[in-house]
Parts: sequence; structure tokens; C-alpha cells
Amino acid sequence: MADAWDQLARSRDARSGETGDLWHRALIDPALRRLVGPVRGKRILEIACGNGYLARSFARRGAPVVVGVDRSVRSIRFARRRERRARAGVTYSVADAARLPFVSGSFQLVVANMALMDIRDARAAISEAARVLAPGGRFVFSISHPCFDIDERSVWSVEGGYGSDGLFHSAISRKVRGYREERPIKVPWDMGHGVVVWTEAYHRTLATYAELLHSAGLAISRLEEPAPLAEMLVESPQGPYIREIPLHLVVEAVAVRPPTMGSRTQARSRPVGSRRSGSRGRTSGTGSRRRGSRTGS
Repeated sequence: MADAWDQLARSRDARSGETGDLWHRALIDPALRRLVGPVRGKRILEIACGNGYLARSFARRGAPVVVGVDRSVRSIRFARRRERRARAGVTYSVADAARLPFVSGSFQLVVANMALMDIRDARAAISEAARVLAPGGRFVFSISHPCFDIDERSVWSVEGGYGSDGLFHSAISRKVRGYREERPIKVPWDMGHGVVVWTEAYHRTLATYAELLHSAGLAISRLEEPAPLAEMLVESPQGPYIREIPLHLVVEAVAVRPPTMGSRTQARSRPVGSRRSGSRGRTSGTGSRRRGSRTGS
């Protein structure tokens, strides 16, 4: 699916800008930033950084070393172009999250914003995130909520009726089926003018994510289920629904011990901050007909 993510790179860059699209800036990112906390003095890696707006915000808030990686060659080009226009001090590299080219213990914080559910080998990616963390370091990530955002098998249900007060009331619910069936999912990204780009995502249960973190030597320390800000409530028809039922999950996990299952990619010799080119691609997308965080509504 690398070519598909490259096809999405330009549109994603335009929508994300320097603050993220609506779903990120008014729903997902505020919760993720709360779990990240102060970044001054920290060495930070962002996995699947897209155009790099989040990594640049970390650098501007005082992180002395910030590295953004993405498998999408075109996304890294956009990230580097923005870095050249307004220097923030971020290094961007093309790299696979499941095979990170960094020495073990290089970072104090690893961030993956709406990426793990799009990575085929999540076990390797999480193990790699743990490997490059220094002891006591943290892995903070956001994903589509495994319980409530499961392709077409999870849908909104809006019903209404008159209450005892004589007024008409709407009742919002989320219907879910097939939760335990872990599977790949084809995700359509509506580019407009009849153009649709398809990527692949992977539904996993909460228990699976917890097991992958545990196997990597990471302990879940905090969880958030992002609630929409005022902008989201106004600009998206799903905003009021998400205020009742979350479509996303943000997790903080702390490195408490060495992984119980070794990563296939052991310690690299590449120092933090150096550049590499030639790999093939990934990032996040633009507007989806399905997933809440990828829609323009």
C-alpha cells in the first residue's frame, strides 16, 4: 500500500498544514498532547509523521532532538519542504516503523499519531518503539477506537421520539458487530471528482494491543478517549455523536523492562538525527468515507 500513501501525501499535506486537519486539531491531538505533556529537554521520535506538523510543534516547544519518520517518500518530501521554509530543527527520514534505523535507547519519547492501526506488523512496530526508548521512556499513540470504529461493522444509529415532557428527543447509539474478528480492512479515501484511493488498515482488539505492549516491555499508564472541542461540534455533523461515544483512543505506555520477545531488527548503528533515503512509503491520509478521523465532515 506504499504507493497509495504516496498518492495521498499532497492532499494530506494541504489538509494538515501546521495545525492538523479538523479531526486532529479539534479532537485527537489535544488528548494526545495532554498525555505527551512537557517536551522541553526530551529526545523525541514521531513514527508515521506525515507532513511533520506534530514533530515541528514538539521542537518549537523546546525538545532539542526531534526526528520524524515515515515510509511515504512523498510525505517526507513535504515535511522537509516545510522544515526548509520555517526551520524548527526537526530531522525527517524515510523509514519503516517495523525496522527503525536507530540505536537502542535513543529517545525518551516515541509518538505515533493515528498510525498503528494502518501498520501490518504492529508487533514489530511496537517492539521497535520500545527498543529505541531509553529506560523509563514513554510511547504515546492514538488509534481508531477498537471497540467503536470497525469499518462498516460499526455505524451510528440515531433514533427519536417524544418523551414524557412532550418534547421530541434524539437518541444516539453506536452499533458494533464482529469485534473479536481481527482482520485487514480496505479503507477508501475520497479525493473528490470521483477519485478514490484505497489503503489497508487492521482491526485488532483491545486485548491484542495490550498484549503487544506487554510483550514489548511496555506498561499502559494512562488512557484517554478524546472528546470533541467546540470547533468539532460546530464543523462536523459527527461531533455531537462523538461527544457521547468515542471513536478514538490515546494510550501512554512506559518502558518498564526489556522486551520478552526480541525485535527482528536489533540495535542499529545509525545515530539519532542522521538522514537516509531510498525506502518506500507511508503516512496518514485525507478524507475517508468510513473512519471518523479521516473524513472531511
